Amino acid sequence: MDLAPHIQKIRDRFKSLEDTLSEPDIYNDPRKANEVTREHSRMKQSVQDAEALEKTERQLRENQELAKGADAEMAALALEEIPALEKETERLRTRVLDAIVPHDPAESRDTIIEIRAGAGGDEAAIFAGDLLRMYLRYAERTGWKTEILDASPAEFAGYKEVVFTVTGTNVFQKMRFESGVHRVQRVPATEAQGRIHTSTATVAVLPKAEEVDVVIKPEDLEINVKRAGGHGGQGVNTTDSAVQIIHKPTGLIVVCQDARSQIKNRASAMSVLRARLYERKKNEEDAKYAAHRRSQVGTGERNEKMRTYNYPQNRITDHRINFTVYSLELFMDGDIEEMFEMLLKNELQEKLHALLQEPEQK
Repeated sequence: MDLAPHIQKIRDRFKSLEDTLSEPDIYNDPRKANEVTREHSRMKQSVQDAEALEKTERQLRENQELAKGADAEMAALALEEIPALEKETERLRTRVLDAIVPHDPAESRDTIIEIRAGAGGDEAAIFAGDLLRMYLRYAERTGWKTEILDASPAEFAGYKEVVFTVTGTNVFQKMRFESGVHRVQRVPATEAQGRIHTSTATVAVLPKAEEVDVVIKPEDLEINVKRAGGHGGQGVNTTDSAVQIIHKPTGLIVVCQDARSQIKNRASAMSVLRARLYERKKNEEDAKYAAHRRSQVGTGERNEKMRTYNYPQNRITDHRINFTVYSLELFMDGDIEEMFEMLLKNELQEKLHALLQEPEQK
């Protein structure tokens, strides 16, 4: 596939976005300004990747020519550098190809992640806590910021439910792959006979919505304030700081009680509600074009799984792409970048296939 014409389109689009951002009128529409700013940031990186690819390809061609030359010493040095140049060329080519295919504008957004214990009782709650730690460790490794919005600790250990935000560069682009049912197979600490149990937790990843994305009418809300429960500190449990918001038109209920401040809990609850409404709106729009689109989270039953964590085999298998990693301890400590790379690569291949099929359909 000749990338030259596509790279030129990337450069043209980047120039167009720069011109748009230089117009003062663009900031009269906050929603449009945000969208253009996000796309400009993404296209700037794509232009840099394209320039790096062109440079690396030139170096690779030069080395290939030198490797054929009469100067044996120079040929040996050039030959030695070729594998690294080929690897870098492939990496940059993948990044440029990724910039060519259509993207969901929400990919550059921050996220709200909800983890809930599924089937399996106490072990499911413990696993929900394990997943939370895994995501927090990955965010720390990546330089993303996290904040717990609400948590319902389980009686034995772990969580019945936990909600948190992740803020950083292109968070939703990666974290959206985590939506679904996660299945764990291991021997629980409470199992006296050493039998392997299967438990699940569900993960929902929502792109963080802004006020311009979703209009919420004050009269559509029922807001209740109550005393926080659970394992919070004295200040949390002895003041009316917990906030429950009911969105009457949809029946959605959001509770936030993790902060001491009622004002902060209310803001957090509104953020979660806005994200859920945005996701619902987004799903409805997507359904117009893809009626077969799978729902983000199933019922949490053991047979519904997108990934399995098998402790006896030291194995993590993503069933969507049939990819397996044998380093479970590192994976649970947040070393999940390779999994994201494989999921992104698979998605890119599917998008490229669809893109190449388009001319035949016209």
